[in-house]
Amino acid sequence: MERKRAAAGLAGLLAGITMLAACGGGQEGGGAGAGGQPVTVTFWGWAKGTQQVVDAFNKSHKDVQIKFEEIPSGNAGGYAKFANAVKAGNAPDVMSIEYPQLPDFVNQGALQDITAATADVKGKYPGSVFSLVELGGKTWGVPMDAAPQVFFYRKDLFEKNKIEVPATWDDFKTAAAKVKKADGKARIATFFPDDPSVLAALAWQAGGKWFGTEGDTWKVSVADEATKKVAGYWQDLVKDDLVHVQASFSQPWNAAFEDDTLWGYVGANWGAGVMKSGHAGQSGKWAIAPVPHWGTPSSGMLGGTTFGVSKNSKNSKQAIEVIKWLTGSEQAWTARLASGTSSGFPAIADLVPVAAKSFDGSFYGGQDIYALFSESYKTIQPGWTWGPSMVQTLTAFKDSLGKVSTGETTIPSVLDTVQTATVNEIKARGLNVAAQQ
Repeated sequence: MERKRAAAGLAGLLAGITMLAACGGGQEGGGAGAGGQPVTVTFWGWAKGTQQVVDAFNKSHKDVQIKFEEIPSGNAGGYAKFANAVKAGNAPDVMSIEYPQLPDFVNQGALQDITAATADVKGKYPGSVFSLVELGGKTWGVPMDAAPQVFFYRKDLFEKNKIEVPATWDDFKTAAAKVKKADGKARIATFFPDDPSVLAALAWQAGGKWFGTEGDTWKVSVADEATKKVAGYWQDLVKDDLVHVQASFSQPWNAAFEDDTLWGYVGANWGAGVMKSGHAGQSGKWAIAPVPHWGTPSSGMLGGTTFGVSKNSKNSKQAIEVIKWLTGSEQAWTARLASGTSSGFPAIADLVPVAAKSFDGSFYGGQDIYALFSESYKTIQPGWTWGPSMVQTLTAFKDSLGKVSTGETTIPSVLDTVQTATVNEIKARGLNVAAQQ
């Protein structure tokens, strides 16, 4: 019900935007192009296994071919590249966009309204997931995957040192102290000052709700009580030196796995492929558990990919054909997971068995990790809504969180900074906003 109310509010907020974006590229005819040549659909993305998926599509289709360009991940420059291309009028037909950033690009008029063209696949998705690509009563993207949180841990080292796998966040702090005691250089996990999406997922898991709508007004509560609890908890872990403080996917972070000074990773299902491909020499030593909770099993979403059609696209009908295949065909998921680099979790539940069969779980000792992902998926907290300026909100987080390790600020203080920055940004866009504390 909460998502339905949010969507109703967004209808008023985005009425002008829907009209703007609907004036983008047309829904042109399908089939081969002029002279019987196949229509080329340009596609930008970065998800693991994408090249293998594109190759599989091109081998199985004659009238449409994909021209794929792998770009930096969104926050590493991909979104800026896409935004600039839209302004220049040369954006790709299809763009990979994570759930948090989708409202931002809708707000900018960068995407086409694809409501009518996707009506036939909407029913394949859980309402809680498909609602993340619906704004203002319109559909702006098609979900590929969901990203439930999980906890990766060194099973061999936990067992050797008689450390129980933490079920709750209280257990996690106890386990963190035991890891440090067992090896003064080792830590149970890492706080990422460069990746606020992790903090967002943890706030979501704790019951936080950063954004909502009431009528035509956005409500912003980045510093709500649930998020304050999460921020204070991780600040204590940092202060007590119970976690590493390192940039995500950095050389020091990866090195810590290799020299056995990092025994765990609070991440999401897609991290299973990252760990397997990045640390092959540790095969059989890792296992995955549900993410620790605050008393009742729960999860947030950390990432997740959608595909949208840019307003510049002149081949939107073929682009939709490509998107539906990328997200909803067994062949696509088989190719993605068989690459060995991806452990994506399909947003369409019927495709989860295909993913489970395609991913080689030997790195995790044969553990049925997709059964675990499915259980975590079921516990994702309802009611979360992404705001209309997430690129700027996450940038404000990143700018401030970088100062935590030096002691210039604290994680709880960062919440207030980002709350103010977000409210100001939304106002600057001409939208009504009410700050909530």
